[in-house]
Amino acid sequence: MKRLIDWHLKKWKENKHRKPLIIRGARQVGKTYSINKLSRDFENIVEINFELTKDAKKIFDKDLKPKRIIKELSLFSNQKIIPGKTLLFFDEIQEAPEAIKSLRYFYEFYPSLHVIAAGSLLEFILEKIGVPVGRVSYLYLYPLSFIEFLAASENYLLIEEILSHKSENKLNEAIHNKLLDFVGQYLAIGGMPEAVVKWIDSDTSKSSFEVHHQLVESYRQDFQKYAKKHQIKYLEQLFKQIPKMVGKQFQYHKIHGEYRKRELVPCLDLLCNANVIHKITHAAGNGTPLGAEVNLEKFKLIYLDVALCQAILGLDLNTWFLDPSAQFINRGHIAEAFVGQELLCYSNPTKHQDLFFWKREKRASKAEVDYIFDYKNEIIPIEVKSNHGSTLKSMFVFLENHPQSSYGIRFSSHNYSIHNKIDSRPLYAIASLACESQKDSLQFICKK
Repeated sequence: MKRLIDWHLKKWKENKHRKPLIIRGARQVGKTYSINKLSRDFENIVEINFELTKDAKKIFDKDLKPKRIIKELSLFSNQKIIPGKTLLFFDEIQEAPEAIKSLRYFYEFYPSLHVIAAGSLLEFILEKIGVPVGRVSYLYLYPLSFIEFLAASENYLLIEEILSHKSENKLNEAIHNKLLDFVGQYLAIGGMPEAVVKWIDSDTSKSSFEVHHQLVESYRQDFQKYAKKHQIKYLEQLFKQIPKMVGKQFQYHKIHGEYRKRELVPCLDLLCNANVIHKITHAAGNGTPLGAEVNLEKFKLIYLDVALCQAILGLDLNTWFLDPSAQFINRGHIAEAFVGQELLCYSNPTKHQDLFFWKREKRASKAEVDYIFDYKNEIIPIEVKSNHGSTLKSMFVFLENHPQSSYGIRFSSHNYSIHNKIDSRPLYAIASLACESQKDSLQFICKK
């Protein structure tokens, strides 16, 4: 399975000035798989899983001197660790805080050794011990993007067409409809690697849907690892009820039950730190950076994966295969979440990406834009429209009040077109907003 991160990992390997690398992301998004794939470019890989081999943590207790650590890790694994030839991989590194601290010294004293780390729920330990600023680099990994989904099914020509197509030209309707069918497949299967593999291998949805429910249960079980006992009930309610609020501004009082905001706020933050959900924060949109003018009290939420979100709701995902066009209309909030998920996938993987929306709440003139996005240093309003009769009133209100934004983008099931400052693009073309650092990785992935 080809991933965008593969290209970035190869660039990291070849960089003479590389730093130890930490892969960050939610559980089961493919971190370990991608690292093991990278290891094929080395003579050997020494993998230390701190969850499976708890004794390995003791190697870091005495001190953090890399020379001693490398010698003892070599003895512990019964493998030679040779700079330039060995990939040293610390998996589940959140279980060994001292190992995280040691990474800065690998950079200072053993820069020629390739050291990489990953772990689930890593954000919680990094929040406690801090990060070695300037001595460690990061790559953020999300579920498979739609482009990666197409690559998994070897539709490379379709990927090339999406990446090269100009908005002013309509795509042939037969190809357009075929790509919309693939979007429907993606919205049913999602981007979690195991679910995608089951879909590709069997060409049936049942096994993928079973994976969804297994993953949902594993995320629930994780509550015990990062929450206090009294917080579990709040996490359970948020986990179950947030999918009903996707596409809407989140309001704590709409969580059913006798819960107070002060009890729910820290639990919502826990789900964000676990990368299970992502916030879309209200921003003024007057200029870059977008985060300079935000209202942290106003936000929307999306799940890390659209299929998992629907699985929690108990929706029949098979309907996406039968009539995707009708489902775009019936499940517009899922299409909106899909766009947010895609924007994250195509963002700069070396830093955390925030998402923003815009809203005006004047009594007689309310307006809301689904996303506002910094693309090539210009603030672009983005609307996600699932209904053919939908207007773009809010988009025009935003453009009128933000003259520095020269145009807006509508993503929908419509074909490509440009009219009156509105650049209309199909839902399959969100990769057209990929940041510059992802352009080469997208070209890499479309090649067999």
